[in-house]
Amino acid sequence: SAMGSVLAAGSPPPPPPLLPVPPGYGGAVSGALPHSAAPQRPIEPPAEPLPNPGAFEECHRRCKDLFPVQMEGVKLTVNKGLSNHFQVNHTVALSTLGESNYHFGATYVGTKQLSPTEAFPVLVGDMDNSGSLNAQVIHQLTSRIRSKVAFQTQQAKFINWQVDGEYRGADFTAAVTLGNPDILVGSGILVAHYLQSITPSLALGGSWTPPNPPPLMSLVAPNWIGTLTLGQAGAHATYYHRANEQLQVGVEFEASTRLQDTSVAFGYQLELPKGNLVFKGSLDSSWVVAAVLEKKLPPLPLTLALGAVLNHRKNKFHCGFGLTIG
Repeated sequence: SAMGSVLAAGSPPPPPPLLPVPPGYGGAVSGALPHSAAPQRPIEPPAEPLPNPGAFEECHRRCKDLFPVQMEGVKLTVNKGLSNHFQVNHTVALSTLGESNYHFGATYVGTKQLSPTEAFPVLVGDMDNSGSLNAQVIHQLTSRIRSKVAFQTQQAKFINWQVDGEYRGADFTAAVTLGNPDILVGSGILVAHYLQSITPSLALGGSWTPPNPPPLMSLVAPNWIGTLTLGQAGAHATYYHRANEQLQVGVEFEASTRLQDTSVAFGYQLELPKGNLVFKGSLDSSWVVAAVLEKKLPPLPLTLALGAVLNHRKNKFHCGFGLTIG
């Protein structure tokens, strides 16, 4: 054969490394081809394991974080760290359109350190001047299982609470959410999520809320993330792209079958670390333009925020000013 002539013309190749042979196959293998005539196959490197796709609820979050939070009126926030694990904050908001309010928040971070940026358990609570409370507890039970309990009250009445359990495997994430469970009446909302890495850049999954199953698909690359959610409620697609160290852009598309309406929004975030400056802007298909400018004022522990929203169709404009201390 052509391969035999080529091997015969040159120097004989070195013998292949000894590999364990299953019982009963030694004679068949050794009698088929002598070592000197066996074609050499390059040893392929082992395939890299697929990454974990992350949490189901975070698929669209990377894009949504780019959009500015609309500001109106005056807002003052004071953060105070009482220890390495406990922090409180006070927020006073004076509004010209709605009601003014005061919020008191507390955050506790436990001593179970998993990474430089993650420690558990985490307890977060926020109460306003009317007595309404929002609180959640997040805890990493094992290296792969994470749980969360969240509840909300309207003054002194419970209106919503849910329990989440999440398991992160080597290349998949499975989660179950139980909302407003009532064992005596047998009521509640059950949602199951599953997200599987197909390739290093593609993850497929879905959520099951009896009896409607909306699928989800997420494409991930080093500099961009594309996510598509389809279901009976409609379609939701986001695209996130990091252009460089300073600029990030995102596009969001939503189509609602119930409202018979579609919307498209474009957002971006510009960071200037040397100037301690972050600028966020957005434009949507309703011709609403919004922007927020955040400026840190070192060496003082102050962050100044200026925001404005302009609705071209309704000819409405409002702006806001915020100051964060600590």
